[in-house]
Amino acid sequence: MEREATTRRITETPVRFFTQGGIEIPAVTAERMRELDRIATEETGPNLFQMMENAGRNLALLAMAVLGDKWTSARIVVLAGSGGNGGGGICAARHLANRGVDVRLCVAEPNQLEGVPAFQRKVFRSTSGREIAAAALSAEPADLILDSLIGYGLRSAPRSPVAELIRWANGTGVPILALDVPSGLDATTGGTPGDCIRPH
Repeated sequence: MEREATTRRITETPVRFFTQGGIEIPAVTAERMRELDRIATEETGPNLFQMMENAGRNLALLAMAVLGDKWTSARIVVLAGSGGNGGGGICAARHLANRGVDVRLCVAEPNQLEGVPAFQRKVFRSTSGREIAAAALSAEPADLILDSLIGYGLRSAPRSPVAELIRWANGTGVPILALDVPSGLDATTGGTPGDCIRPH
């Protein structure tokens, strides 16, 4: 019975998204994504550690590709939330630091980190990357900002300190690369109930 309910939930017709040119973009709702993640972590695999590691590694590789030949001398600021999206960003910071990139990690709510994201932070601390407080960001020049503050789990308008970090990132003029979806964007509707990252 439970499996039938799961199947029914993830086979509903999703909201449809289109580019400005009219091309349909395949998408699932945030609710479906949560269910797909649950099935993966509880029933089929990969587990949460593996999913976060894959997300972080691929974000780091994409950041290097975006920077092109400049990645070896670039300074990257990673903004991380306290959930799974933030854990992926922290993991990306570690992969970048391990490749010699000058990385600054700013965790929006460091006291809220638990589980796998907290473990990722512990591992990051063994690298050459530096963790900085939000108040120190203005003194940190950057060539690229990685946004991993909020993923598809957005439920309302971002509140401080996350909202302040979104406004800071948008105001820098520095290119921003968002993990999963831009923080502050409703992954189901495409709406923005409050502050939202404007990625490049």
